[in-house]
Amino acid sequence: MNKTACDPALVDRQDCILVVIDVQEKLMPAIHDRERVVANTTTLVRFCGICGIPVIFTEQLKLGTTLSQVRDAARDFIAVEKIHFNCFLNDEFSGAVARSGRRTLVLTGVESHICVAQTAIPAAPQWRVHVISDAVSSRSPENKVIALQRIHDAGAVISSTEMFIYEILVKAGTDEFKAVLPLVK
Repeated sequence: MNKTACDPALVDRQDCILVVIDVQEKLMPAIHDRERVVANTTTLVRFCGICGIPVIFTEQLKLGTTLSQVRDAARDFIAVEKIHFNCFLNDEFSGAVARSGRRTLVLTGVESHICVAQTAIPAAPQWRVHVISDAVSSRSPENKVIALQRIHDAGAVISSTEMFIYEILVKAGTDEFKAVLPLVK
């Protein structure tokens, strides 16, 4: 096997974009396992800053701003305000994804069974979609489980924070690896 060949089943840093969906002040208090979702989302945003991976944030109208710890983890925080559950029904979001030129969406956020699912499911035929299972949730754990199954059945990859990080890093021992290590310890 060619050691420089990228396995198409793995995430490629040159082809992915992180999407943080609705991790907002008024919504997060009701979310199951919110501390874990916020911690992993914050880790992913920091990681993407280190590795030069673009991040798009969305905010559902009337649910407040993105949590400060997530906002503060971003190098350049700009949120797309939306009213639709499917992020792609927002022209600003669709345009930002198109302008990125990237074909892999890495999704985090809430709620799994609403905005995450309604973005991931219709996107799966056109984009490679990876949903970070430990960085998404819903108000009830049952809705998260059902959402992840439906999203997977639609063709998306269900992954985790560490899987994504180590797929992007590819190898240990680099300066980038050393810079990222505190995020996963």
